[in-house]
Amino acid sequence: MELPGYYRPTKKWDIIVKHGKSLVAALELKSQVGSFGNNVNNRAEEAIGNAVDLWTAYREKAFDPSTSPWLGYFFLLQDCPASRNGGERLKEPHFKVLPAFQNSTYSKRYEILCRKLVLERQYNAACFLMADQAKADETKNYTEPATDLTATIFLDRLLRQVAR
Repeated sequence: MELPGYYRPTKKWDIIVKHGKSLVAALELKSQVGSFGNNVNNRAEEAIGNAVDLWTAYREKAFDPSTSPWLGYFFLLQDCPASRNGGERLKEPHFKVLPAFQNSTYSKRYEILCRKLVLERQYNAACFLMADQAKADETKNYTEPATDLTATIFLDRLLRQVAR
């Protein structure tokens, strides 16, 4: 699933959709279980960097003859007390962090990330789900904490792009 990059030769995407020689969509699927403090910033930097790399490569005609591809970010976070209640104390020695991040849990930070990735048009859609490993055998074993970041919205936008 490698696609050309701008800042690197290639990037392996989790899912790509092509029609003939045209890139229709690229999807990044990520999850996190534990180690929230060590990884929340890394995941944000990775998501932003991947989008910037792809859009810059697109600008430089790396995907010709493609029209603007659809870019999706799908994130699944472990639902546990540490992800819902945790969050290291913010370090603000020089400037205050943005208000949205004040007193935010790890799950809230991922929700903010997904929302901003779409708001800033880095991704066409993002999905944010949480799942509790203890509920793996239940019929619905996940939650959708944000009504604007649901799987239904994500898949609807993807299917509309693919059907064009």
